[in-house]
Amino acid sequence: MNPAILSVADIMGGTPCIAGTRVPFQTLLDYLEAGQPLDEFLLDFPSVAREKAVAALQQAGDLALAHARVA
Repeated sequence: MNPAILSVADIMGGTPCIAGTRVPFQTLLDYLEAGQPLDEFLLDFPSVAREKAVAALQQAGDLALAHARVA
């Protein structure tokens, strides 16, 4: 499976972006945190396919769960 979030030094100075775009992953998180629906983000950033956005969120969730500690 290809990574959905990439950090490449030559693209946006290494800022983690949604793969295949120059859209920072943080921008997607900011939209969702502000209560904006995914559809609005996708309208504002047409270079991001729904599948890529969902995959990026899944990748971030998987990483968070992998690093979670049992209390």
